[in-house]
Amino acid sequence: MVDQQRPQVQEINISQEMRTSFLDYAMSVIVARALPDVRDGLKPVHRRILYAMHDLGMHADKSYKKSARIVGEVIGKYHPHGDSAVYDAMVRMAQDFNYRKVLVDGHGNFGSVDGDAAAAMRYTEARMSKIAMEILRDINKDTIDYADNYDGSEREPVVLPARFPNLLVNGASGIAVGMATNIPPHQLGEVIDAVLAVSQDPDITITELMEEYIYGPDFPTAGQILGRSGIRKAFETGKGSITIRAKAEIFEKDNGKPVIIVTELPYQVNKAKLIEKIAELVRDKKIEGITDLRDESDREGMRIVIELRRDVNPNVLLNNLYKQTALQTSFGINMLALVDGQPKVLNLKEALVHYLDHQKVVIKRRTAYELKKAEARAHILEGLRIALDHLDEVIALIRASKTTDIARDGLMSKFDLSDKQAQAILDMRLQRLTGLEREKIEDEYQELVKLIAELKAILADEEKVLEIIREELTEIKEKYNDERRTEIVVGQSDFIEDEDLIPEETIVITLTHKGYIKRLPASTYRAQRRGGRGVQGMGTNEDDFVEHLLSTSTHDTILFFSNKGKVYKIKGYEIPEYSRTAKGIPIVNVLEVEKGEWINAVIAVHEFVDDWYLFFTTKQGISKRTTLSQYANIRRGGLRAINLREDDELISVRLTDGNKQIMIGTKQGYLIRFDEKDVRAMGRTASGVKGITLRDEEDQVVSMEILEDDLQVLTVTSRGFGKRTDAKDYRMTNRGGKGIITCNLTDRNGHVVAVKAVTGHEDLIIITASGVLIRMPVEGISETGRNTQGVTLIRLAEGEEVATVARIEKEEETIEELADSVEETQE
Repeated sequence: MVDQQRPQVQEINISQEMRTSFLDYAMSVIVARALPDVRDGLKPVHRRILYAMHDLGMHADKSYKKSARIVGEVIGKYHPHGDSAVYDAMVRMAQDFNYRKVLVDGHGNFGSVDGDAAAAMRYTEARMSKIAMEILRDINKDTIDYADNYDGSEREPVVLPARFPNLLVNGASGIAVGMATNIPPHQLGEVIDAVLAVSQDPDITITELMEEYIYGPDFPTAGQILGRSGIRKAFETGKGSITIRAKAEIFEKDNGKPVIIVTELPYQVNKAKLIEKIAELVRDKKIEGITDLRDESDREGMRIVIELRRDVNPNVLLNNLYKQTALQTSFGINMLALVDGQPKVLNLKEALVHYLDHQKVVIKRRTAYELKKAEARAHILEGLRIALDHLDEVIALIRASKTTDIARDGLMSKFDLSDKQAQAILDMRLQRLTGLEREKIEDEYQELVKLIAELKAILADEEKVLEIIREELTEIKEKYNDERRTEIVVGQSDFIEDEDLIPEETIVITLTHKGYIKRLPASTYRAQRRGGRGVQGMGTNEDDFVEHLLSTSTHDTILFFSNKGKVYKIKGYEIPEYSRTAKGIPIVNVLEVEKGEWINAVIAVHEFVDDWYLFFTTKQGISKRTTLSQYANIRRGGLRAINLREDDELISVRLTDGNKQIMIGTKQGYLIRFDEKDVRAMGRTASGVKGITLRDEEDQVVSMEILEDDLQVLTVTSRGFGKRTDAKDYRMTNRGGKGIITCNLTDRNGHVVAVKAVTGHEDLIIITASGVLIRMPVEGISETGRNTQGVTLIRLAEGEEVATVARIEKEEETIEELADSVEETQE
């Protein structure tokens, strides 16, 4: 026999059970934990905290009470979850950097914008804030429904009256199962104005609401919202993304150093972690130029001070901070809320309409409650009036009755009174029989008659209900409204390009053999006569010397070609500016060059186009031609520019239009001239073909230039000698030849350092190995034949040699005119 006392085993489908159980769990999280109600903008835990405080009498005009007392009340009666979860929720309601209008008035340590946690609940105290009282106003007038708590021993509100649109004013965030909400806070006055507009014109559009009433989110930490497109999308669809930027201003200290002061942060950004991130970027040299970083925030407000070096452009550095830190963040808006117990994504107008509908219900229920109460009182007063009109008979009847019940029944039958009226007469005190008291009863009754008529009129006319809503919302706006904090910046993209912040001007870029780079205005150098001693152009180390000098624009792209055949690129303004005598900054801090790699060629590019080429020449005389457009996208870590053969290095790169004549000069004084078309266009990683054949292993290529018939060939030797020779003296040959003599070399003039193509109208800059620089007009250099030694260009000390030579445009009266000449050359 089966034992009837033993529990029976029931077989179930585990897959079906999992589905059912998980669905129950998901719905519990969605409805009872994670999502706010569209009507009062509160999640269950927040609603229960406010109701518990109201029930305990912790109103804004009462004294503070221990937070632990509130938490105990909430979890004991309404919220069957952990105390820390309830306390954390209450703490957020008291933080003015999280809530636009705080609902809890906290006393004690309730955390900070630095991410500091609040003190334990046994140390802090709290009470309702003044505006929180508006959320619960009229809660005792049957304005909302109640439901059983988790164990059925108490009743709790399903929703609160919410006399202002809390969902939009304070926003909400929460993660449910398979869905999440993220509603930003808004400005109280704007939201109320929008509700009023909807109440007056139900057909108003979202565009009209945006343009005239509610302009966008308004965060408690202020900051700036970039653009309106994200706001518009969120308001129209319920989903969108906005970019929030800190408010930062740039000042200059008395010592000339720029300083950035941050006074407002994006919403929910941890200030301490932000400062830590900036310090980390400085330590890792991802951001250069910050000399001091400190937090000067106090009771007066937020203040982060970032001091910079004098040579740093503060606009560019601030832009980099926006890109790499939480000084600029995005806020993903997802206006998901519970509507009739179901999660729904709402646009702006829908959220306003649902709130307005809730207020209609609240006002009607309150009016019905007050009507019922007024009618009940009027009913009592009617009985009292009858008793006063028949006072002697009433007194006689009462005196003749043996018991209260007999007296009550006698009154009801003789004067046609109700049970309540009869009881009220029996309870009436003797003082009410005086003439003055009788008058008060009559006045009160007449007032109630008017009130009942008004209340019935309200219930019969929805427009009157709307008028009451408008009056009460206007009252709340006048009482609690403040200024908008978050500025909406129109017509600005998420990130300003650094180039937009930099004025375009002509600059000189210098790079030493040891890899120190800097930029400075072209006007720094002053022209001198031939044979002068020169000025100190750059401070160098004992064994270092200037190797590259380039005149360009701050907005041009600078391509750096290394001896290993790689190419790197940065903008001209990204190279740090230093004084004339400073040695500059190591190029490893600007470019990600590898160990054992150095820059052998530098070229400025104004625009990457398909019909322009880069012409390469290596130390062993190999040449290659590649379209410029193949070098437009260069990674930060560089790109392979040419595939070098063993023991070869890249010497020179020139920009051409595809129809130029190439001139290659060697250390032993030989030069070849050929059409660049002799070298076919190749791919970016190709090795190239022979451009010149070197006569012996001791020889090597020192220069590669573009040469035309109307130009001259300028040759400069290591001992400071130089000359100009007509380009026509160099006949055209095919590529790969051994070349012809361009300079007669002796011990007196040394070996060839550079061979340049010039017009005679430029200035020449000669830099020695010790860093001495001289600038002279090219037209002052003698013209001689190919097989000559040249004349002295710069007097050198014993053992000193010329390191490098550069030609630049003649210096005009102003930097602006120089910039014009550079632009014409680039075009």
